[in-house]
Amino acid sequence: MAKIIALANQKGGVGKTTTAINLASSLAVLEYKVLIIDADPQANSTSGIGYDVRSIENSIYECIVDGINPKEAVLTSDIEGFDIIPSHIDLVGAEIEMLNLSNREKILSKVIEKVSPDYDFILIDCSPSLGLITVNALTAADSVIIPVQCEYFALEGLGKLLNTIKIIQSRLNPELEIEGFLLTMYDSRLRLSNQVVSEVRKHFQDMVFETIIQRNTKLGEAPSYGKPAILYDADSAGAINYLNLARELLQNNNMTKMSNKEKIISE
Repeated sequence: MAKIIALANQKGGVGKTTTAINLASSLAVLEYKVLIIDADPQANSTSGIGYDVRSIENSIYECIVDGINPKEAVLTSDIEGFDIIPSHIDLVGAEIEMLNLSNREKILSKVIEKVSPDYDFILIDCSPSLGLITVNALTAADSVIIPVQCEYFALEGLGKLLNTIKIIQSRLNPELEIEGFLLTMYDSRLRLSNQVVSEVRKHFQDMVFETIIQRNTKLGEAPSYGKPAILYDADSAGAINYLNLARELLQNNNMTKMSNKEKIISE
């Protein structure tokens, strides 16, 4: 069964989608099977790997509201082993349609159960809100990655998110853990960036990933070409940062394995 990780922060522009796309592609390059569930009506993960959102037939909306089999919604990417269940603007209305359903907080869990055996990791790209879809994502997840940008007001709103996580742990998903806080958009030349790193590490200590995602133009450019950074420019700082994050995640979960190349060399 897949390890399910939600990427959540109700603050927008912190790097959730960038992390979802580039962490997934890095894990796939390391020969793990990965699925992104785009749970954001803006559908940036979907367009960021090259799909035209207007031409999507089946999305996570149809899986949640109409009950279609999620396997019918899965789309492949340019990297073998990296798939996505796309999103659509219709997802905006899903929360209203879910309100009268029983066990409405666990609908996404039931969707994920049908595809979980096919993957090593499932990453849920949450919208910048703490609405019912995000609650569904946190209820379905084994853990949550919280991106924190190295900018002013970085810690603003984190208390509310952590409180939501505690409520979900106590009422809906006692197994939910914080996988880690991920520092993003770091610029070593700026004193403010270094202050944020210091403050986040002081507050959350070993819950913070060692890997820091640097501010990098290639990370910003890649989605406009419908590619993860590792395909757009594999030597860029952003691509290397996310490859290091993938390795750290695997190490933290005791999931490291030899690649086929490493197996050949060892033999």
